[in-house]
Amino acid sequence: MTRATRSHTIRGHLVAGGLVDLELTEARQKAGPDGHDVDGFSTRQHRDEDNTLVVVAGAYGPNWLRTLAEISGRLESPHVKCTVRGQVPGLGDHEVLVRWATSAELQERKRIAEKRQAPLKQQLRRQQAEEQRQELEAAGQSGLF
Repeated sequence: MTRATRSHTIRGHLVAGGLVDLELTEARQKAGPDGHDVDGFSTRQHRDEDNTLVVVAGAYGPNWLRTLAEISGRLESPHVKCTVRGQVPGLGDHEVLVRWATSAELQERKRIAEKRQAPLKQQLRRQQAEEQRQELEAAGQSGLF
């Protein structure tokens, strides 16, 4: 069971990430992303299918798709620890459902990130070993084999 997610907490994380809070009413949020001069977001409380309190975050403005991507990226970052779901029945294309991530979801994200970073780490280790070998050779030392 997930814990309740509060709108003001999610709003704080998004504002801290540099996004503009438009503070729209629920009726204006449901009207759609167009009609705003400034790219920004707005949040509201919602109950999901398990009757858990979650947040709906919507992107608005001329470039709302980019804002929606920024919302998802910011909220799913390791230090915020949220899960963002798009394409939820009853929500617009410009809105996503946000809730706190479970421990299993966070562990899976960590595993995927480590797997994605493994080739880069391996390359860095090889470069460091080569640099160390070159330093030893320059100092007059060489390998025995």
